[in-house]
Amino acid sequence: MTEPEIRKLLRQMKEQDSQTAFRRFYDMTYDRLFRIAFYYLKKEEWAQEVVLDVFLKLWNRRNVLPEVLNIEDYCFVLIKNASLNYLKKEMKQSPPLSITSSCGPEATTNSPEECLISEELFARYVKALDRLPERCREVFIRVREEKQTYAQVAKDLNISIKTVDAQLQKALSRLKAAISS
Repeated sequence: MTEPEIRKLLRQMKEQDSQTAFRRFYDMTYDRLFRIAFYYLKKEEWAQEVVLDVFLKLWNRRNVLPEVLNIEDYCFVLIKNASLNYLKKEMKQSPPLSITSSCGPEATTNSPEECLISEELFARYVKALDRLPERCREVFIRVREEKQTYAQVAKDLNISIKTVDAQLQKALSRLKAAISS
């Protein structure tokens, strides 16, 4: 979805209290926001909870969203902060057995500069992943993030193994170009 389409949805949410527009915005952005939350939290249930809380905040702030200059960055910051706050809350309730994030509030190994660079690279990665064609993105996520085999992906998507390989190569080259720019 393009920036003008997103702006149109945000205006509809503000001016008409349009739940339909909000639902389209939700459907369009949920996966991306979930991946960001999961990057910080490393637990699916926690990531889902954080993302739903952020969407509730977005709905409650729908009157100011059209004025936000970059909604993509705004959502990223909301998710990041909500995830880090959730981690702090969880750490107070039960001390962790191991450190799961090298840049979270409990991190001791990385400098603030390293954490900032890591977060910026991750933000670029997520943006680049979202800009991939749908089939290309799906193949990449299944192979690289979900660790499915080429044969498994080919069978599930009803495509050849060569197509899986071609789509993966296409995704990798586009992601590398976007991240290195």
